[in-house]
This record gives sequence, structure tokens and C-alpha cells, in this order.
Amino acid sequence: MVVNTVLSVMAYDYLPEKLSVYLSDDGGSDLTFYALLEASKFAKHWIPYCKKFNVEPRSPAAYFASKSNLDHSHHNEVWVDIKKLYEEMEDRIEIATKLGRIPEEERFKHRGFSQWDSYSSQLDHDTILQILIDGKDPNAKDIDGCALPGLVYLAREKRPQHPHHFKAGAMNALIRVSSKISNGPIILNLDCDMYSNNSLSIQDALCFFMDKEKSHDIAFVQYPQHFGNLTKNDIYSNSLRVGFNVSGIPWLDGYEGPLYIGTGCFHRRDALCGRKFTKDCKFEWKKDDDHKTPKSILELEEETKPLASYTYEENTQWGKEMGLRYGCPVEDVITGLSIQCRGWKSVYFNPERKAFIGIAPTTLPQTLVQQRRWAEGDFQILFCKYSPLWYAHGKISLGLQFGYCLYCLWAPISLPVLYYAIIPSFYLLKGVSLFPQVSSPWFLPFAYVISTQYIYNLAEFLWSGGTILGWWYEQRMWLYKRTSSYFFAFIDTILKMVGFTDSTFVVTAKFIDEDVLKRYEKEIMEFGYSSPMLTVLATLAMLNLFCFVGVVNKVIMNGSIFRLCKTMPLQTLLCSALVLINLPLYQGLFLRNDKGKLPSSLALKSFVVALLACTSFTLLC
Repeated sequence: MVVNTVLSVMAYDYLPEKLSVYLSDDGGSDLTFYALLEASKFAKHWIPYCKKFNVEPRSPAAYFASKSNLDHSHHNEVWVDIKKLYEEMEDRIEIATKLGRIPEEERFKHRGFSQWDSYSSQLDHDTILQILIDGKDPNAKDIDGCALPGLVYLAREKRPQHPHHFKAGAMNALIRVSSKISNGPIILNLDCDMYSNNSLSIQDALCFFMDKEKSHDIAFVQYPQHFGNLTKNDIYSNSLRVGFNVSGIPWLDGYEGPLYIGTGCFHRRDALCGRKFTKDCKFEWKKDDDHKTPKSILELEEETKPLASYTYEENTQWGKEMGLRYGCPVEDVITGLSIQCRGWKSVYFNPERKAFIGIAPTTLPQTLVQQRRWAEGDFQILFCKYSPLWYAHGKISLGLQFGYCLYCLWAPISLPVLYYAIIPSFYLLKGVSLFPQVSSPWFLPFAYVISTQYIYNLAEFLWSGGTILGWWYEQRMWLYKRTSSYFFAFIDTILKMVGFTDSTFVVTAKFIDEDVLKRYEKEIMEFGYSSPMLTVLATLAMLNLFCFVGVVNKVIMNGSIFRLCKTMPLQTLLCSALVLINLPLYQGLFLRNDKGKLPSSLALKSFVVALLACTSFTLLC
């Protein structure tokens, strides 16, 4: 996956001498270095092939898997040869990964492996820096004799007693190291699973940076996130379809630009490194100084290593006013906000051909964990130094300020959603109406707001290319995220503020089990194990089921269905909708036998808690 991402950006349709690719390996794995070394060899064949045949996409795995390329593959000898080279590289990497070690002959061939001699663990090692391809070396050529882009491997120094600041710290180390080696004025950052799907993305982004009249205040160009492994109806609603195409980020683009979302973003180096924008700022695109005395790769590596040491940032502004900001799980959002507060603007660009394609979570727990991290980080922003309420006040437009607050309030939104998921069903069971009856004139405003909201929401979703079933799945995930991920994010943030817990950075899993993948492709919801968030969801589902069954039992016993529809239509509708939307949970609790079902212990726990809650409310209230 990492190799395909690297190769896809090395093969950009752009001048290779002006392009350098840096890989930050925070795991410090010699297997990752070996894979990158293999990629540097394959790139000599892959890059000229891409440019000769105008290949899209330029991730080898995506290209060879695409159906559009199968027609000419059978009679194209070059295609067969390049595919064979790729598969051989893939086999060597997979064999080394399974064995857990690098072939001995490869270790002796490349001096880079010697840097692991002092390696202790992922959190305790020296800086490992290797320039695999020197873009300035006239001998760095592909098989057609054309120049190759630079390729650099970096595992920054880590020590157990020193905070490393996760992704933000890794990005800042890359910014400093790249400034010494290539110092490109524009920086693209990508997650390891987000390959380039459009070889012209650089040119598209540069159009915004290089306009002589309107580009001087542009700090970054943000592309949307797209995913290549979504099911037909996007069962976990990972595409954020409406947010990327209709409202959300496109809306913010009308107020000085969108927020920075952490990947698929082209940055102006000066802005990222803390420079303020003033009306006098004018940028000239100059060539590199050719008169500088060239240094050997060894000399350059040794001079650059200190920039990635764990002590370099001490008593500096890195992580505060320079680079990505520290102290928050969503370092990207506060970094983008602080850049915009320095007078810069941003641009959201969503071209017809998707620029980058990544991997979405394939299980419900993965999705909920990711959403919890985002919601917790956004909520923490509201109370930190970079809060849009006071830090951004007067520095950005009011509309953009409100836009940031909208994301920051994801976590507390869980409270009213939890109320509506519990209390109306309880009172329905009790026979107490909380909403206006059909005969009341106040019923019409409620009915109007509810119906128009969902009709408008459905229209937006379909306009964005979704399906009706996909919209239903999105409503389910809307509920699940707010009653689990956002709720726990709210609690975690409050506990952190009073000093009971510390923030942790949870990485979203990138590996997919074969059985899980099969169920995912069939759009069968994956649970798999017990967790506090799944316990809450299962308990809420059982609670609403008990209330619904209790009401149905009363209707059957008393024959009062018309009275129920007349006096409590909205509560009945809400409870029924909650039961329908939770059907996959009921299946996971009681009807499924595969490994993706909910554990029996969780089923028992949720059953007992929900039953006790319903019984207690009925008897005591």
C-alpha cells in the first residue's frame, strides 16, 4: 500500500528534477525501508511506462486492477512485462514481510540497513535518513535515460521519555528535512493509503498558487478525500458525500477557504512555516541556485539528520507558531485555522477526476473509533489556545468562524440526540405525549420541519450521486456516531479538562481480514468484539425495541391504535424509525453466527440493562 502511494506521486506528469518524494516511517521499520528500496528500483521502469502510455491511475495496484486496462493487456507486450516486474517486486516485499526479516544479500547490498544496528524499538532509536534517489544527481536516470524524482526515507529520532507528537511531529520533521535536501516551495502531504489518481493534480494546484494577480494570499489548496473501497451504498457512510460536494467544505470555500483536513493538500512552504501574509507579499518563482557546491549523499544525510532529532524543537516555535500545531488530536484543523488567522486564504478544489483515493474503514468499530478521534479533537479546539471563538475572532470572517464552530460542536450534539433516542420512547411506553397531537395547530410546524428537513437531506444526497439505500445507511450512521463516538468524545474531553485522563492518538487500522472483507462487500455490518461504544448502541437498540413491543402489546390488548396515532403520532413514528434503523444490531445480537456478530456477553448485558431501564421507568415515573 505504501509503495503504491509513493510510486503514484513519483510518476506525476511534472518535471522530475523539481519533484522530490519523502516517506516518514514513524514505525522505523527496516521492512518499510526495504519496500521503498524495491520501489526505487521499479520506478525506473514504471515512470517512463506511465508517461509513454499516459497511464491513469499511476498507482500500479490500482492500474492493473482497473477493468479499463484489460482490453489492451493481452496483446501489449510492454504491459505484460511491466506487470511482471511489479508482481515480482510485490512477491519479494510480501515474502520479506511474512518472514519478518530482510534477505541477507539485500542487507549487504545497501548501506542503509546498517542504520538499524543501533535500533532498540519503535520508540527508541536514532534518526534514520536515507536518500534513495538524489534528484540532483545527473546519474539518477530511468531506463529511457530521463531524470528521476528524488526519493527519501526518514524515521525521525525517538526516545521513550520525550513526546513525539504523533503525525504532527512527523510532518514537522519532514518539513525541516525537505528544506535542507530539496526545499521545494510547494509541499503536498498524503496519508500512506491515499494514492494519486490524477497525474495532473500538481498543475491544477499550481494554477491557484501562480496566478500573478490573485494567488499571493493562497496558503493551501485542499482536495476532497475519496475512497476506492466503498460498497455500492456505502454502508458506513464514510464518503461524507454531502459534506464534500454540497454543504460543509464547499460552503466554507465561500468564506476565505476551507479547513485543512490532513491529507490531499498542497501547502505553500512559507505559510506552513509561520510566515504572516501582508498586502506587500509577492512571491517570485525562482530556479534553485545552481552555483552551490554539490555535496555527496553521505554529507547531505549527516548534515540533515540533526533536523529530525528529538531535541531540535526544544526552545523553538515548532509546533506552536511554525509547522503543524501540537496539543490536539486533530492537528490539521488547528494548523489550517492558525494559518488563516495569519491573513492567508485557502482553496477547495474538487475536480471531475478524483485527485486522490484512499482506504475507508471496513468495520463499524473502526468507523466509530475514527469519528470519536475527530470529534474529540474538534471539541478540544473549542477550549484550547486556537479556539475559533477567541483566537480567530477578528482575524477571519464571521462565516468562517461559525464554520469552524460547527465542527467543534460535534461532541456536545450527542446530548440532545441521546435525549431523543431515549426519552420519547420511554414516555410512549408510559402513554404520555411529549409532542403536539394531530388535532393541535402546533402539530403542523413539527410535521413541516421534520418532513422538509428529510426531503431536503435526501435530495442533497441523491444530487451528490448517492442512492436511496445509501441515504438510509447514512441516517443510521448519523445516529450511531452521535450516540456513541460523539458522546464518548464529549466525556473524554470533559475528563481531560478536569485532569482525570490524557489525550491519546488512536490510529485507524489499514489492514483488512479476508472474511471481514467478504461481509463488507455484501454490506453486512461488522461488529466483531465488545466495546463501550457498541454496548451503548446495543442497549439503546434494545431499549427502543422493548418500548415498541410494549406499545404494540398495549394496542393489541386494548385495541387503541387509532387513539395512539391521534395522540402520540410523532413519538410512535420516532420509536418505529429507531427500531427499523437498528435492524442490523438486532441481527448481530441474536440472528447471526459469523465472527462479525456481537458477542453473547454484550447481548446479555444490553438486554438486562435495557429491560431494567424500561421496567424502572414504568414503575417509578
